Amino acid sequence: MEAVLAHLRDAIERGEYAIGDRLPAEASLGKEFEVSRSVVREALRGLQALGLTMSRTGKGTFVVSNRPVDNPTFGPYSARDLLEVRRHVEIPAAGYAARRHTPDDLDLLTGLLERMSGETDNTAWVALDSLFHITIAQASGNPVFGKVIEEIRDALAKQSAFLNQRDDRRAASDDEHRQLVDAIGRGDEHAATEAMTHHLTRVENALTDIVGHKTAAEKNEDS
Repeated sequence: MEAVLAHLRDAIERGEYAIGDRLPAEASLGKEFEVSRSVVREALRGLQALGLTMSRTGKGTFVVSNRPVDNPTFGPYSARDLLEVRRHVEIPAAGYAARRHTPDDLDLLTGLLERMSGETDNTAWVALDSLFHITIAQASGNPVFGKVIEEIRDALAKQSAFLNQRDDRRAASDDEHRQLVDAIGRGDEHAATEAMTHHLTRVENALTDIVGHKTAAEKNEDS
């Protein structure tokens, strides 16, 4: 997915696909890159999140801009929307989880960590990532926190898949999650809120890096 998205993005930014052009069909792109249609579909969602394309039902995917937006969208919410809410909900929820979690909560979180670290399928990992954050919110003992994260679950999954175009992001995220569960397991409220703050900061930095990606032509100009 990362390779397909990077190739298509560069092609759009270089003008190989002009504004108004329709991208090749999913089947054609899958054949060209020797990947499944589901991989192509994820890459196309990434282009749409960046504001480079728009999908028209029954007609295909069309180029609408040759420069990415500063604030990508994931379903009905923008990256800024999600980050603002997550900082106000997930950081305090992590602190409460350290104080109020049950043994079952900790077992579930530990199990999710193990499954994520061994998962090779990106789509499955993304689903586990969303479940991990929902579980922490539920472990806070306040059902409202869990409901809020449940509400944005699909958007979080889309954002997570988008971030995984950075080769190092999944491994870094797994490590950040382990630090978070360790703090919750120790009952250390301060460390848990710090760990969640660090995690969300890294998410924001990764988003900024991806949106600020330079085209091959721009890199050549810099050198």
